[in-house]
Amino acid sequence: VQLQASGGGLVQPGGSLRLSCVASGSIFTINDMGWYRQAPGKQREWVATITNAGRTNYADSVKGRFTISRDSAKNTVYLQMNSLKFEDTAIYYCNAEVFGPEEPYGVDYWGNGTQVTVSS
Repeated sequence: VQLQASGGGLVQPGGSLRLSCVASGSIFTINDMGWYRQAPGKQREWVATITNAGRTNYADSVKGRFTISRDSAKNTVYLQMNSLKFEDTAIYYCNAEVFGPEEPYGVDYWGNGTQVTVSS
C-alpha cells in the first residue's frame, strides 16, 4: 500500500490550495483518513480527520478555513485550504488506516509530504 500526496505549492496569504492523497495497492477498506503537517523546527501536528462515515474533525487552528473530504471509491482524501496564513506553511502529510490482505487488523500508512508555502 502506498499513499501519494499532491497539490502543494506557493500561495499568497488569503489564497487557496487543494491537496489530494491517493491510496493504492491491495486495499479492502480504509477507516479514518487524515492530514497532518510539520512546520520547520516544529513537531508534526494533526490537522484534520475524516471517518469512513464522513464525520470530520479539525484542529482549532484550521477550523472554518480548511475542509477535509474523501472519495472512498477512489481511496482518495482531499484537503481544501482557504484563507491561508503564513503560519500554515509546512509539509503536509496524509494518513490512512488501511485494511487489506496484508493488513487484516489495520495499519496506519503515511504518504509522502507535499510542501505548502504561504508567502507574499
